[in-house]
Amino acid sequence: MKRIEHLLGRVAGLFAVVGGGALLVLAGVTGIAVFYRYILRNPIFGIEDVTTMALTVLVAASIAWAAVNKGHVSVNIITSVFGRSVTRITDVVARLVSFAMLGFASYALFVKGSCGMPCGAMTSNLGIIHTPFYYVLAAAMAFYAAFVLSHLIIGVQHWHGADPNEVTD
Repeated sequence: MKRIEHLLGRVAGLFAVVGGGALLVLAGVTGIAVFYRYILRNPIFGIEDVTTMALTVLVAASIAWAAVNKGHVSVNIITSVFGRSVTRITDVVARLVSFAMLGFASYALFVKGSCGMPCGAMTSNLGIIHTPFYYVLAAAMAFYAAFVLSHLIIGVQHWHGADPNEVTD
């Protein structure tokens, strides 16, 4: 399992690099758009489309990176009330539900993305096809599902001890 966690960390690093690139594109496009709109008084046609697509890549990368770096919000009330004996069970249930939801979201994004132009999945001004962006979001959700599944397996392996991935206060 250590190798799998290491591999997932490396993949999250790749998502972070792609997200960093998207952030640079987003910052550059925004700066150029502001310059053209307010200094030259000539807004760039379709700039919203480029911004939206860059933001989609940034969100996908953030999902994957935050999963590995514990950036997602979690509230752990059960531990303070009932203790580890109950959270063993609730952790399994929560991780199974999370895995199912993320898997379903990933599947739905792949299906929706595969439709592409026939379904009208393109930006309104420039006609940028959404398909690759749906796939990037689907990959991020699939990555997060795999990450949750690895935590589920590790949690079951540490059933009688402390779960190394359990949220601490």
